[in-house]
Amino acid sequence: MRAVTIHHTKGPEHVQLEEVPAPEQNEHMAIIDVRAAGVSFPDLLLTKGEYQVKPETPFTLGSEGAGRIAFAPAGSGFDVGDRVAFLTLGAYADQAAAPPQMIFPLPDEVSYEAGAALIINYHTALFALRDRGELQVGETVLVQGAAGGVGTASIQVAKALGARVISVVSSDEKAEVALQAGTDEVVFAGDEMRDRVKALTDGKGVQVVLDPVGGKRFTDALRCLAEGGRLLVVGFAEGSIPEVKVNRLLLRNISVVGVAWGAYVATRPALTKEIGETVNAMAVNGEIEPIIGAVFNLEDAEAALTSLENRTATGKVVLRVSADE
Repeated sequence: MRAVTIHHTKGPEHVQLEEVPAPEQNEHMAIIDVRAAGVSFPDLLLTKGEYQVKPETPFTLGSEGAGRIAFAPAGSGFDVGDRVAFLTLGAYADQAAAPPQMIFPLPDEVSYEAGAALIINYHTALFALRDRGELQVGETVLVQGAAGGVGTASIQVAKALGARVISVVSSDEKAEVALQAGTDEVVFAGDEMRDRVKALTDGKGVQVVLDPVGGKRFTDALRCLAEGGRLLVVGFAEGSIPEVKVNRLLLRNISVVGVAWGAYVATRPALTKEIGETVNAMAVNGEIEPIIGAVFNLEDAEAALTSLENRTATGKVVLRVSADE
């Protein structure tokens, strides 16, 4: 079968499309005929050997996807032919093997390309905002990197949870993406961001910041919090890991909260299932709809990953593996 592999963890320019053996059936893993795969920041880090998980090379890239069950072990809860979204290493391939607890039914209303965009971004957003940020109806959320995959998902999940959303972007083009995702207001990153956020919140600031960017923007966002606010650390897309001057936390009774969705839910199957069910319900109800920024063919995986690296990507980037039936 075809698979996008990496033999040397020196960046996305080293990925290659090649023929590899198809996954073998066993009693622990289901096998999925992949229709589409999501392109995520962890995939980019994997090409550089910078992710916390470091598979032995060569390995097949890809962390999430959508398709149909080709083989289901007994007791998995799935049948051959079921439409599913899944989380596993090796999604950039014609077939992928995944543990049943990381496979989620894909509603008929959701396309494979949208399904490939649901798990990492939307599960992370729900876990971050609801479970770690304890977001309440009527609160205001500031979303950093709002035009990216995590950002657009967080806008929609926050709105579904009853919050007002202010989005931080870096260009007019990205502002349009955030507005398409459903944000209430847009502000631009930079020296005037704090003043603009204060003006939009009657001088009080926001209750929650969701930050997948890090770097200098982290400190800027920290200053936008209202008293008692929470800043959710989701990632460091800018590349640098910021440091916190804790006197800022003390003086305003604010919190910096880590969000490590994948590691946390890996040992909590009941929570994993519940988050999947909630995200699916939001999709069926029309509360969330992934913003697909670009769709690449499987052989163009390098270009897809590079669009994340140079931060030209908006919304979710997806690889088309095979056509829908």
